[in-house]
Amino acid sequence: MIKENSENIEDEKRNSSVHISVLLHEVIENLNLEKGDIFVDMTVNGGGHSSAIAPLLGKDGILIGIDADPTALVRGAKKLKDSPAKVHLVADNFRNLKQILANLKIEKVNKILFDLGLSSHELESSGRGFSFQKDEPLLMTFPTDSTKVSFTASDIVNTWDEDNIASILEGYGEERFAKRIARRIVEVRKMQEIKTTQELVDIIKNAVPGWYRSGRKAHFATRTFQALRMTVNDEIRALDEALNAAWDVLAPNGIIAVISFHSMEDRMVKKFFKEKSHGGGATLITKKPIVPSEEELEMNRRARSAKLRVIKKAKSLKKKDYK
Repeated sequence: MIKENSENIEDEKRNSSVHISVLLHEVIENLNLEKGDIFVDMTVNGGGHSSAIAPLLGKDGILIGIDADPTALVRGAKKLKDSPAKVHLVADNFRNLKQILANLKIEKVNKILFDLGLSSHELESSGRGFSFQKDEPLLMTFPTDSTKVSFTASDIVNTWDEDNIASILEGYGEERFAKRIARRIVEVRKMQEIKTTQELVDIIKNAVPGWYRSGRKAHFATRTFQALRMTVNDEIRALDEALNAAWDVLAPNGIIAVISFHSMEDRMVKKFFKEKSHGGGATLITKKPIVPSEEELEMNRRARSAKLRVIKKAKSLKKKDYK
């Protein structure tokens, strides 16, 4: 199965100048896709994984792609336009999986993929302030519709108190200088509103020690930006709800694969999978997480923190009983 779809995978790597799907071979191999499967891509992004998976589902298969960013679905639709499987693309948060499936009149699915990484498009072209390398409005929201947004990164840095800002930087970003950065943010906003990513980067730069700004693999603003994005989009609670929803709708013998890039997310997935595997309710396909090969890292440095975990639900019903 992997061999016959290798051209799709290599095309994805060659042709995607904007975004390269992480651990593509490993995802397909471990999902063990079959003709007629109902597959859910919980974070379809630009359709990288899904476009490689669609041919394996065949004309009787169904592919459901979910993304909170509607612009991702536009890109995904282009890649999936020739899919032999029936495709449904839905602009929504993956925490709402059950309602999404109910709207499609689907009760159970066979395979589910979570890719929790931020796409290259969102970093480089969204205009919403995800990247510290761009000077953009400080938003960091996945939805483009402001009515679906509770608050932005700008709201956090300009209105939240110092202790709360430090708390999220430390908790979600694991930022060792969280208190210093939070203190500097509050000092600066007393003089002027913090509106752009570049203004925030300058604040962080002036808050952390000189050695922290250079000679490190990660940019000194990485953890702060990560923490703000995760807070704005309620990513940890959304993931918890989505994992539970995914398990509930997963058919017997079904498989869930999760690619995480953040230690907190990986711990959540590890704990969730471990709990589900107790008592014979599931089998851990990956005892330890799968990480990118050196070859992949040479092609895509953004994959360096990726970890893939896979679990298979116990078999208790025949396929005809749930399809």
